[in-house]
This record gives sequence, structure tokens and C-alpha cells, in this order.
Amino acid sequence: MRKKFWKVDENMKIAVTGKGGVGKTTFAATLARLYAEEGKNVLAADVDPDANLGLALGFSEEELDEIVPITKMRKLVEERTGANANNQFYKLNPKVDDIPDTYSKTFNGVKLLVLGTVDTAGSGCVCPEHVILKRIISHLVLRSDDVVILDMEAGLEHLARGTTAGMDQFVVVIEPGARSIQTYKNVKRLAADLGIRQVRVVANKVRGEEDEAFIRDRIPEEDLLGFVHYNPEVIDADRQGLSPYDVSASATDEIRKIKEKIDKGRSEEHTSELQSRRHLVCRLLLEK
Repeated sequence: MRKKFWKVDENMKIAVTGKGGVGKTTFAATLARLYAEEGKNVLAADVDPDANLGLALGFSEEELDEIVPITKMRKLVEERTGANANNQFYKLNPKVDDIPDTYSKTFNGVKLLVLGTVDTAGSGCVCPEHVILKRIISHLVLRSDDVVILDMEAGLEHLARGTTAGMDQFVVVIEPGARSIQTYKNVKRLAADLGIRQVRVVANKVRGEEDEAFIRDRIPEEDLLGFVHYNPEVIDADRQGLSPYDVSASATDEIRKIKEKIDKGRSEEHTSELQSRRHLVCRLLLEK
């Protein structure tokens, strides 16, 4: 019992989000490759309807064409939830613990799980597909041996549905512009409602000191993880369907520095959590 009490999950659970076109998938994929480079068990989940995380990880188009998103596997959803055309009642806690290992594909040391998303047309309805999606993500948070990186759909729908509650932190990828700044503010507000304490920012497509100053003036220093500068090599990688990690050493090095900052924050949080547990144990012993 004592072992379980003291065990703290040191592996990160990160949701990468942002408005469309800012480069969140490039960042999520490169971050995943960097953790895999260290020998970590890495699971990268694509929760974007425009699923292209696999290409950014280095999978071929042929391999990705064979993958059906979990939310589109109607038979699997029916089996696990009990919902079908003749039964509108379904389980809210379906079995999902086998899904990540059964339906993921591994390449370059990263397990890719294509979850897809639920088309609710803004209605926020709770449907069997949504239940499966939320349960899988909740299960991923509990995989203590894995670094888990979610490449979220663009926008804030996933936050409104509470799909990503339980993540360690959100990383909002922005570009120098008022709309991106507004996205960060909205994500931070909604994440707080889910109990997520850390919402950090990566500024992408930064072209120079003027862009950096624009970001620094609008993002609190404690939230800013760093800058990834505009890089034609990343654009070329996208055109060729290649992983930016394999093409652009400079972009990868910038993301590596951001990763180090993420890890440092996690290490400090880990130490603080252990101290809190020690204080709790001491208090319980004194009360006996």
C-alpha cells in the first residue's frame, strides 16, 4: 500500500491545442519524437478530425490510409457501449484499457493512436462515440509508464465537452497575432474549469525580434515556454510528407529547449507533490 501511495507519475500527459494552421501538429510530433529519442514509452494520440499527426511522426501515407479512427469504428463502439439502432441506452464506463495497445501503430519509437473526434455540430451532446473518446483519454492519463501527447482538434470544442480533463498541462501553440492570443486566453479560462493548473504557450512561426516582443508583451513570462522561428525546412517537410524531426535540425533544437523547460517544470511539480504527501503522512502519524 505504501508503495502505491508514494508513487508519483513522472511521465508527462500533455494536450497540445491551438487554432487551425498554427503548427500544433508539428510541435506535438516533434515533442513525441524527442521523448522517444530518450528511450521513453511514448503514445501520441491524434484527436483532430483532420488527422495528420502520423505524417508528422514519419509514418507513410500508405500506412496511415489503413488506419480507421476509433470514433469511426462503429462496431467497436457498439460492442463496448451496448448502443445500437435498437438500443438508445448505453454504458457510460465501457471497457477501453485494451484499445491503446490493440489499435495503435508504432514507428520511430512512438505509438500512434488515431482517435478522431465526435461531430456534434456544436450541440455538446453526449453520444456513445463521445463516451468512448472521453474514457480512452481518461485511461491514457492513468498510463504511468507512458509519456502521452494529445494532438487536439483546432478550437475549443474539446474543452467545452470536458474530454481532456485530467491532463497535466495544456500547451497552446500560437503565432504572433491577436486571434492566437485570444485562443490562449480562452483555453486558459476553460482549462481552469477542468482543474488543469498549467496552460503554457509555444509561439510558432516567429520571424524576428518584433514578433518576439509582441508575444512577450501579451503572454505572462511564467506561461511562455519559448519560440519556434519561421523555418522553410518545416514547410518543405510538410510538402514531402516527412517528419520535421528528420528534416530540420534547427526547428528540432528549438523544440528540444522547450521540452527541457517542460521537463524542469514537471520535476519541480513532482518534488512538490512528494513533499505534500510527506507532510500528509507526518500529520496522520501525529494524529494517531
